[in-house]
Amino acid sequence: MTAVRRVPTQPVEGQKPGTSGLRKKTRVFMTPGYLENYAEATLQAVGVRGATLILGGDGRFFNDKAAQVLLKMSAAHGAARVIVGRGAILSTPAASALIRARGAQGGFIMSASHNPGGLDEDFGLKFNMANGGPAPESVTDAIFARTKSLAEYLILDAPDVDLARLGESRLGEMVVEVVDPVETWRETVAPLFDFEAIRALFASGFRMRFDAMHAVTGPYAKAILEGDLGAPAGTVINGEPSPDFGGGHPDPNPVWARALMEEMYGPEAPDFGAASDGDGDRNMIVGRSCYVSPSDSLAVLAANAPLAPGYAEGLAGVARSMPTSRAADRVAAARGMNFFETPTGWKFFGNLLDAGKVTLCGEESAGTGSDHVREKDGLWAVLLWLNILAARRQSVAEILQAHWREFGRDYYTRHDYEALDSALAEGIMNDLRAALPSLPGKSFTGLAVEKADEFAYRDPVDGSLTERQGIRLHFAGDSRAVLRLSGTGTEGATLRIYLERFEPDPARQNQDPQEALGDLAAAVEALTHLREISGREGPDVRT
Repeated sequence: MTAVRRVPTQPVEGQKPGTSGLRKKTRVFMTPGYLENYAEATLQAVGVRGATLILGGDGRFFNDKAAQVLLKMSAAHGAARVIVGRGAILSTPAASALIRARGAQGGFIMSASHNPGGLDEDFGLKFNMANGGPAPESVTDAIFARTKSLAEYLILDAPDVDLARLGESRLGEMVVEVVDPVETWRETVAPLFDFEAIRALFASGFRMRFDAMHAVTGPYAKAILEGDLGAPAGTVINGEPSPDFGGGHPDPNPVWARALMEEMYGPEAPDFGAASDGDGDRNMIVGRSCYVSPSDSLAVLAANAPLAPGYAEGLAGVARSMPTSRAADRVAAARGMNFFETPTGWKFFGNLLDAGKVTLCGEESAGTGSDHVREKDGLWAVLLWLNILAARRQSVAEILQAHWREFGRDYYTRHDYEALDSALAEGIMNDLRAALPSLPGKSFTGLAVEKADEFAYRDPVDGSLTERQGIRLHFAGDSRAVLRLSGTGTEGATLRIYLERFEPDPARQNQDPQEALGDLAAAVEALTHLREISGREGPDVRT
């Protein structure tokens, strides 16, 4: 017999979701009642009686135990069915695809995305809605409100469910259906691409290296790249998901995917390199001795997507997050497409995609996706690049150079100051915010500020207003700096500085971005005194 237990509890401070769910240290989530409180608030806010839900995660430490809690709490709240990836594994885009394919009301995704995993590292939980996308602010605000007034949570008193075996079982009155984590996603993306052309590309001797970073995309990449597309065995490296991501940091950028970068810049480099992150929603693209910034990748995909069958009729439009470089804007303008600039966070793209206003979306933090799901999708982006390479039969460097000649180059970099004291970081932003009206006309290390503001977004679909989304500083020479506090960390505050400058002259398009943007970085430092205030010698990460 199973019974619903009503467990007395009290509110836990600080359970406010960020840009993509709640992220904290794993030990915090493992504190008795912490996960249960947040899950209770979520289940109350969305209402799941009679619903079908999806459950999965990136396999990080505590995923397996958290999955059992979420199943028992969903059953206690009257959910009719929960569809779970085998072993409680689902990449974030696969979870989105599964929600949409099965007509689910929504689903829990257990992940802290690109953050490290392990007992002493990070864990996260978010709820995606019936469209497959992250919960909008109206829902996350309702969840947070409930966390502040909980007196009890409901959980089924029952044994754990066997999540290693495919098929159906019962948890009280609720059906638990364990499915292959790869299959629905594969069925969603396969029709979008010319697999025959990509197979021919590999058959011609084309070589690729995909670094799954000991994270969730390993099984997906092996099934598609080495299975469906015939890439040689060994194309996928670090392909076995690990609870601590092999002791690494599953963020696909040149710093954390250093081994891949060294191989791609080495004497025996493959033709194409790629990596994805902890939960499979981000990507890094590298050619032979040629790194493609996420902003440039979005622009190249926007310009070339019609080469793939799923986008042959063209794109309805393209959207980017505000800190992402303006490279995609130039493609949209040249091709007569809709264009939208949104706050950071994939949830802001959902309304645009659902309304058919855009087909392609992207963020500078290595996230790119289309209307096939309502999340960014790392392996999808890699497949679209492969389709473009198969159609054009040019190298990554040649495609990038041709793109810059046609549209101009937006030199771009992001400087991260990580784990700053939160009060100090807020103080820097508040001081800058107060100075905004006085900045236009002033010069810093010789660069004049032409315009300064704080980004706010009025959703063109539902009219909602989102404010305080980052400070923008426009300098002379078509240069721009953006400063914002990130909502994806788990301790302290991360201050991100985004620097970009447009270069239309092909003769000046081959500089190192750090050199090309050196004067802009100096101007921002002179304006903010960030290094002096923080005591840091410079940013922790440059990408």
